[in-house]
Amino acid sequence: MNQDLKRYEDDARSRGYCRVAGVDEVGRGPLAGPVVAAAVIWDEAIALGGIRDSKQLTPRKRFAAYQDICREALAIGIGVIDAEVIDRINILQSALLAMTVAVEHLDPPADFLLIDGNHCTSLPLPQIAIIKGDARSISIAAASIVAKVTRDHLMERYHAQYPVYGFAQHKGYPTRAHRDAVKTYGACPIHRRSFKGVKEFFS
Repeated sequence: MNQDLKRYEDDARSRGYCRVAGVDEVGRGPLAGPVVAAAVIWDEAIALGGIRDSKQLTPRKRFAAYQDICREALAIGIGVIDAEVIDRINILQSALLAMTVAVEHLDPPADFLLIDGNHCTSLPLPQIAIIKGDARSISIAAASIVAKVTRDHLMERYHAQYPVYGFAQHKGYPTRAHRDAVKTYGACPIHRRSFKGVKEFFS
């Protein structure tokens, strides 16, 4: 493992924190489905070379890394915020809420947070936001993988319910095929009614 990926964790531990959690979310851009966040507390003694930003991994390698993380992590928390809430409070607040829920589901709990992006959560925990953190922190990279695999699996389940939209292929993102399906069939219950490309079909 590239030691640079552990520098934020090592710095937090050098200041006395024991359970450093990386937190990331996926699903801000889709027209349908939830935003999903994951929080991962990584064991500093474990070094897995396949852990990196989920966007850099093929689906096969991502799932293999996901299995490694589930086996080796000290704790994993998941937060899922559905389209109805996204429409009510907006996508940024929904992403932050998903991250909050993910952290709250950690057992044992975290005592320090590394958050991907430029926004911290409202949780009363010491935390820092790291832009492009999924490429700079092993814990955030692990969280990005867990969040991505979890959301993809959810979208595959939605595909079984609403097959005409092709969710298994595009996972709800605004591909041309997805936009065409919405134009042809209208929106389904998991579409985000406040998003351009969907809201036009609601009066």
